[in-house]
Amino acid sequence: MAKNIQVKPGKAGSVLGLIVGCIFVGIGLFVVVPTFGPFGIFWTLGAGAIAVVNGINVFSQKGVATHTIVVEDDFPQGNASIHSPEERLRRLEDLYQKGLVTREEYDQSRKRILEEL
Repeated sequence: MAKNIQVKPGKAGSVLGLIVGCIFVGIGLFVVVPTFGPFGIFWTLGAGAIAVVNGINVFSQKGVATHTIVVEDDFPQGNASIHSPEERLRRLEDLYQKGLVTREEYDQSRKRILEEL
Protein backbone atom coordinates (compact mmCIF):
# COMPACT_ATOMS: atom_id res chain seq x y z
CA MET A 1 0.00 0.00 0.00
CA ALA A 2 1.45 3.37 -1.01
CA LYS A 3 1.12 6.61 0.92
CA ASN A 4 1.12 10.04 -0.69
CA ILE A 5 2.97 12.67 1.32
CA GLN A 6 2.32 16.29 0.39
CA VAL A 7 5.45 18.46 0.61
CA LYS A 8 5.67 22.23 0.79
CA PRO A 9 8.86 24.25 0.34
CA GLY A 10 10.84 25.48 3.34
CA LYS A 11 10.53 28.99 4.75
CA ALA A 12 13.69 30.28 3.04
CA GLY A 13 12.54 29.13 -0.40
CA SER A 14 9.07 30.54 0.18
CA VAL A 15 10.44 33.92 1.30
CA LEU A 16 12.60 34.07 -1.83
CA GLY A 17 9.62 33.06 -3.99
CA LEU A 18 7.47 35.74 -2.35
CA ILE A 19 10.08 38.44 -2.97
CA VAL A 20 10.65 37.39 -6.59
CA GLY A 21 6.89 37.09 -7.17
CA CYS A 22 6.34 40.64 -5.87
CA ILE A 23 9.18 41.99 -8.03
CA PHE A 24 7.65 40.33 -11.10
CA VAL A 25 4.21 41.74 -10.23
CA GLY A 26 5.80 45.22 -10.14
CA ILE A 27 7.56 44.63 -13.45
CA GLY A 28 4.27 43.38 -14.89
CA LEU A 29 2.29 46.41 -13.74
CA PHE A 30 4.81 49.08 -14.72
CA VAL A 31 6.59 47.59 -17.75
CA VAL A 32 4.91 44.55 -19.29
CA VAL A 33 1.23 45.68 -19.18
CA PRO A 34 1.91 49.14 -20.70
CA THR A 35 4.23 47.65 -23.34
CA PHE A 36 2.52 44.39 -24.31
CA GLY A 37 -1.10 44.90 -23.23
CA PRO A 38 -3.00 41.58 -22.88
CA PHE A 39 0.21 39.55 -22.49
CA GLY A 40 1.16 41.85 -19.61
CA ILE A 41 -2.09 41.00 -17.85
CA PHE A 42 -1.30 37.27 -18.03
CA TRP A 43 2.27 37.96 -16.89
CA THR A 44 1.06 39.94 -13.88
CA LEU A 45 -1.60 37.38 -12.94
CA GLY A 46 0.99 34.57 -13.11
CA ALA A 47 3.45 36.55 -11.00
CA GLY A 48 0.65 37.35 -8.55
CA ALA A 49 -0.20 33.64 -8.22
CA ILE A 50 3.47 32.86 -7.50
CA ALA A 51 3.59 35.60 -4.86
CA VAL A 52 0.32 34.46 -3.23
CA VAL A 53 1.30 30.77 -3.03
CA ASN A 54 4.70 31.61 -1.55
CA GLY A 55 3.12 34.16 0.80
CA ILE A 56 0.74 31.48 2.10
CA ASN A 57 3.71 29.16 2.68
CA VAL A 58 5.60 31.90 4.55
CA PHE A 59 2.78 33.06 6.81
CA SER A 60 0.71 29.89 7.30
CA GLN A 61 1.37 26.73 9.31
CA LYS A 62 -0.36 24.47 6.79
CA GLY A 63 0.85 26.07 3.57
CA VAL A 64 0.39 24.93 -0.01
CA ALA A 65 2.03 21.68 -1.11
CA THR A 66 4.13 21.98 -4.25
CA HIS A 67 4.74 18.29 -4.89
CA THR A 68 3.91 14.81 -3.67
CA ILE A 69 6.15 11.96 -2.56
CA VAL A 70 4.80 8.43 -2.93
CA VAL A 71 6.11 6.07 -0.23
CA GLU A 72 5.59 2.37 -0.59
CA ASP A 73 4.69 0.56 2.63
CA ASP A 74 7.94 -1.11 3.71
CA PHE A 75 6.28 -2.96 6.57
CA PRO A 76 3.40 -5.06 5.25
CA GLN A 77 1.59 -7.01 7.94
CA GLY A 78 1.70 -10.33 6.06
CA ASN A 79 5.47 -10.27 5.50
CA ALA A 80 6.49 -8.92 8.91
CA SER A 81 8.61 -11.97 9.67
CA ILE A 82 10.91 -11.44 6.65
CA HIS A 83 12.92 -8.77 8.48
CA SER A 84 13.97 -8.80 12.12
CA PRO A 85 12.30 -6.25 14.40
CA GLU A 86 15.70 -4.57 14.89
CA GLU A 87 16.13 -4.14 11.13
CA ARG A 88 12.58 -2.89 10.72
CA LEU A 89 13.08 -0.34 13.51
CA ARG A 90 16.32 0.87 11.88
CA ARG A 91 14.58 1.20 8.51
CA LEU A 92 11.68 3.04 10.12
CA GLU A 93 14.07 5.43 11.90
CA ASP A 94 15.85 6.05 8.57
CA LEU A 95 12.54 6.91 6.87
CA TYR A 96 11.66 9.28 9.71
CA GLN A 97 15.08 10.99 9.63
CA LYS A 98 14.71 11.52 5.87
CA GLY A 99 11.31 13.14 6.46
CA LEU A 100 9.45 10.48 4.49
CA VAL A 101 7.12 9.60 7.38
CA THR A 102 5.54 11.90 9.91
CA ARG A 103 6.10 11.65 13.65
CA GLU A 104 2.61 10.15 14.02
CA GLU A 105 3.29 7.49 11.37
CA TYR A 106 6.67 6.77 12.96
CA ASP A 107 5.13 6.32 16.42
CA GLN A 108 2.33 4.08 15.10
CA SER A 109 4.69 1.86 13.10
CA ARG A 110 7.18 1.64 15.96
CA LYS A 111 4.42 0.63 18.35
CA ARG A 112 3.17 -2.02 15.89
CA ILE A 113 6.67 -3.49 15.48
CA LEU A 114 7.24 -3.63 19.23
CA GLU A 115 3.82 -5.25 19.82
CA GLU A 116 4.83 -8.09 17.47
CA LEU A 117 7.73 -9.07 19.77
